[in-house]
Amino acid sequence: MTETPNNLPQIGETEALKTGSRSLWWYSWRRLRKNKLAMVGLVIISLLILMALCAPLIAPMDPNRQVLEYVRKPSGFVGNLLLKRASGGAYKEEYIAVKSYSVNGDSVQYVDELGRTHTIAKAALAGAGESEWHQQPHYLLGSDDLGRDVLSRLIYGAQVSLSVGLIAEMISLFIGLVLGALAGYFRGWVDSVVMYMANVIWSFPFILLVIALSIAWQSVWGQYVIPLVSPIWPGIKESNAGFWQAFIAIGIANWVDTARIVRGQFFSLRETEYVEATRALGFGSMRTIFRHMIPNVLGPITVITTAGFANAIMAEASLAYVGMGVQVPMASWGQMIKDGYGNIMANTNWGLAIYPSIAIALAVFAFNMLGDGLRDALDPKLKR
Repeated sequence: MTETPNNLPQIGETEALKTGSRSLWWYSWRRLRKNKLAMVGLVIISLLILMALCAPLIAPMDPNRQVLEYVRKPSGFVGNLLLKRASGGAYKEEYIAVKSYSVNGDSVQYVDELGRTHTIAKAALAGAGESEWHQQPHYLLGSDDLGRDVLSRLIYGAQVSLSVGLIAEMISLFIGLVLGALAGYFRGWVDSVVMYMANVIWSFPFILLVIALSIAWQSVWGQYVIPLVSPIWPGIKESNAGFWQAFIAIGIANWVDTARIVRGQFFSLRETEYVEATRALGFGSMRTIFRHMIPNVLGPITVITTAGFANAIMAEASLAYVGMGVQVPMASWGQMIKDGYGNIMANTNWGLAIYPSIAIALAVFAFNMLGDGLRDALDPKLKR
């Protein structure tokens, strides 16, 4: 009877070694894939990011381009436009809404929306041929009160919402991570100061605090930032404050949850053997915190960050709705709801407010579902 040499792996040991070599993130991803709602959220977020990045390519029209003859048109409306060379302004051509037209030699005769007949020379039209100076835009979701394409504004609005979510969450993550780590590691008076700051922030309603910070930042922007930056960046304007104040206000108001979670994690981590080993080796506190302890709290931080994205999107929409966020004519989902709210009250063109509301709901749903899935997937107590 032949015995198996002791230096060779027994049956099943090779597979066990392979399985044991997998990282925690691999097992977390495998568990996340089994969560259908989390994967739906991940797909929605991926589509939103792709839509925001490719907005100039997929948007059917310029989101700020107005065709006043096509105000409040229903979903599926097909326009009929002639493009005239513009004498000046932001655009190279002007839109002429027509009912019909006919080409007569070197001129084009058309009937406008009021039934009046006009004649225009071909040389005055923008383009060398009929395919260039004649367009039939398809307003899939209709047009708003200024004749702008609703679908194009929804697509470009994703850029604002995701940008605010990303940058505001980076600001809140940085503040919460640093303050929570310092409070949990040093304890004592450092912990008392950080928790006092957190309690002050948490004592205010979130939206009201964001609005107060936005007002304060708008004043700072006009009095200090513009005079300081304008020599370097001549194109900066006071209207840019609405875009940046949303980032900063939401980020400053949203760090408390992150700080509390990191603080709680550090309370337990600072007593572990590897942290004691760093002290024995003479490593400094900052090296121990940022190189050895923070990587071990990335799981909870990842979960709270996804939830923070949803809060930031809601906060930006709230700011835009009350007129303190992104300023016109920049497309924003909150601004679109504000512009379309009156139509709901008048029982006409509900889609002007419903479509951006659905977009916000989908984004918030996606981030919340992904956050719940990550919470379960990153739980080390679950079976592999």
